[in-house]
Amino acid sequence: MNIGELARTCNVPTQTIRFYERRGLLPEPQRQANGYRVYDETSADRIAFIRRAQGAGLTLAEIGSVLDVRAQGQTPCSHVSDLLTSKLREVDQRMRELRVLHVELTALIDRGNHLDPADCTDGDICHILGPTH
Repeated sequence: MNIGELARTCNVPTQTIRFYERRGLLPEPQRQANGYRVYDETSADRIAFIRRAQGAGLTLAEIGSVLDVRAQGQTPCSHVSDLLTSKLREVDQRMRELRVLHVELTALIDRGNHLDPADCTDGDICHILGPTH
């Protein structure tokens, strides 16, 4: 199939396919005599894998490391498990940070609800975000 057909099959833009090729996530495709790329089903499978891995929060570099392990003839399951465990720790940390931010934003909104805009000075810029008194 050509790049347009592959893009439609995988529901991605052709630029994404070219980008994956440049990043080494997709192998260099065969070329027809006219220079057009020719892809097979393994390319569609590879793109589907990349998209699933991205959906799990893996970066393209991490996905590349998984593909490298597979290219070396090894099953990458333990590597993927380690990546996902690390990703989960990052998500947990981010959730803790977001809970703190939630409390801070709630307090600022509450503060804003109790301040009179007429009391705001030019030096404060906005007294909701100004120093507490």
